[in-house]
Amino acid sequence: MDKKLTVKVPAHVAIIMDGNGRWAKKRGLPRTMGHRKGVESVREAVRAAGDVGISYLTLFAFSSENWTRPESEVNDLMGLLKAFIRRDLAELHGDNVRIRIIGARDNLRGDILPLLLEAEETTRNNTGLTLVIAFNYGSRDEIARAARKLALKVQSGVIRAEDIDAVALDRELDTFGIPDPDLLIRTSGEERLSNFLLWQSAYTELLFVPEFWPDFSRDTFYAALASYAGRERRFGNVSDIAAVSG
Repeated sequence: MDKKLTVKVPAHVAIIMDGNGRWAKKRGLPRTMGHRKGVESVREAVRAAGDVGISYLTLFAFSSENWTRPESEVNDLMGLLKAFIRRDLAELHGDNVRIRIIGARDNLRGDILPLLLEAEETTRNNTGLTLVIAFNYGSRDEIARAARKLALKVQSGVIRAEDIDAVALDRELDTFGIPDPDLLIRTSGEERLSNFLLWQSAYTELLFVPEFWPDFSRDTFYAALASYAGRERRFGNVSDIAAVSG
């Protein structure tokens, strides 16, 4: 446990890592430099999460909508992802980090999928921080894929239509077995979820911070955790104070 942080930490933190391009533009640099600097923030966030005892850290690495970006930028992002896994996998494995990938896998480039599968398989038995990488991920697509799986089960007679409920759908999501996020952070000052963990974030605490992702530091992370610690989570119920006062 990091001695600099004394508040109770959430079990699962999710982060929308936004603002790489704007960080670069502000400095007169190409967008690719923002993405490269953002990788350093990824490393810092993973280390900080492990240090304070967070169990799950989910990072929105690449949206299914990001393929529409200029080809040169997409190629650079793919290169950074591959470099991150190749360079950092040994360190993550040595730190007992388990990697899980969520997102559609059927249309990935040939050299990307084997690398992602290798990262998952290499760290499968680790028991420390679970680093969930949302790659080629879109929440609506995830829910639609889960619905198709259930429809096929009904069609084949495995289950009945009346057996489908929230629990059944949740079991078909990419995140099955991962607890819902307690805290979702988005950087760069934007205040929207952008098709990220829509189902899982039904009762998640949301925090929007002004820093661009390349400026996201350990101190920024700690401040976000302190903000979360001061909130009252009711999950649809009334607060204790309201219950007493009527």
